[in-house]
Amino acid sequence: MKKQNTTSKGNNGKAQSREWFESLIIAALVATILRMFVVESYRIPTGSMEKTLLAGDFLFVNKFVYGAKVPFTDISLPKVHDVRQGDIIVFKFPRDRSLNYIKRCIALPGDRLEIRSQQLYVNGKLFPLPPQGQYIGARMPPGVPEFQIFPAMSDYNKDNYGPIHIPRKGDVVSLTPATLPLYRDLIADEGHTISLVGDKVFIDGGAADSYRVGRNYYFAMGDNRDNSLDSRYWGFLPESDMVGQAMMVYWSWDPDLPLLFDPVEKIASIRWNRIGLKVH
Repeated sequence: MKKQNTTSKGNNGKAQSREWFESLIIAALVATILRMFVVESYRIPTGSMEKTLLAGDFLFVNKFVYGAKVPFTDISLPKVHDVRQGDIIVFKFPRDRSLNYIKRCIALPGDRLEIRSQQLYVNGKLFPLPPQGQYIGARMPPGVPEFQIFPAMSDYNKDNYGPIHIPRKGDVVSLTPATLPLYRDLIADEGHTISLVGDKVFIDGGAADSYRVGRNYYFAMGDNRDNSLDSRYWGFLPESDMVGQAMMVYWSWDPDLPLLFDPVEKIASIRWNRIGLKVH
């Protein structure tokens, strides 16, 4: 009898261990699925969105609202709604898609954007600076080109920009030596080779004077207008690079204090008033 009880207890222990292991595996799978398709955490690394968002804020990002992407494919799940003007969006940085960026969507596919003396106009209507937005630098006069501005060879700067048309799927754009800097990266990202020989533009080896846009594009800017690496510098944001919409700050503290070497000061820097803050 004692031998049978020992065996029974051993079998029960193995069964419990197996149940715990299976529970952990299921929990890990659920967490992975949620992170891939529903909600992901994102940390604000810089001050480009101040004072709307601060460096050291941790956010939840809604990934399914714009249609989450299935990893390693071009497949997107059904979306709740399209990106809207004014949404705070997380996206893959077009110049290095291993990085995620966060900005505010300023203009939609097909919109016409212009900045005059720091005032932003979309389709001729003033788009006001967000309530927590700011300018921290000196104003630049019109006609003075800024280094690294998009497109190259233009006379645009951060405070005087455009007018510029945001490409929409199906648009047919004219290709000349003058317009090539505006569309070169877009065409290359859509899977084509593009070059300029003399005054002729070539796509995939053939001369071309126009191009039909294959995707929708957006224009994004930071709320900290003078300290933001945004569409004014790297160009149009493809819809395919969207990750999700910022939802809520779930944690916030001073990012410059090291937790390991100064845990007391780090904990003291927690911004309790920002935890639970809805992002808009």
